[in-house]
Amino acid sequence: MTTPPDDRTFPAALAAALAAPFAYDDGQGIDFEPFPAFLSAEDTTDWFRAWTGNRELDGDSFRVLGQDGTGGYAALWLIRPGAPLTDQPVVFLGSEGETGVVARCLGDFLWVLAGGFGPWEAATEHEPHWIPRPDAARAAVARRFAPEREAAAEALIAAAAREFPDFDDALMALCR
Repeated sequence: MTTPPDDRTFPAALAAALAAPFAYDDGQGIDFEPFPAFLSAEDTTDWFRAWTGNRELDGDSFRVLGQDGTGGYAALWLIRPGAPLTDQPVVFLGSEGETGVVARCLGDFLWVLAGGFGPWEAATEHEPHWIPRPDAARAAVARRFAPEREAAAEALIAAAAREFPDFDDALMALCR
């Protein structure tokens, strides 16, 4: 079952994982502020055009789910035609042009969050002194919705990067 393109409601698993706030803890925690629902199509298009500098694009390939403190966005990347939102990869597009694939699908993303990583921390080189702090409440959500995907966050992040090695190049090719 696919999700209609105009549906901006979080899947139940994502809503559950993002229900509790993330603790930033002066840079020692996770820098992520989830939205209550996906950004509207209009806001997503405005953001993607601004991010790429390309007024010819729309944001239909993304469902933006939150941001970091600098305004970088985490989103589902609708790269798998006909697949449900839960089977789409999670990506990060930073305010300074950083990009990265965070997880291959929503189930993997739940385990990345449970492992103590946010989208920015998973997609970029974080500070050397930063150490992920596993999150027991988010692990319970991951066990509920994606028990078959359980793996170490670092392994899931690496698998996502291997599956989509050209993500950054594809985005940069759209930039003006």
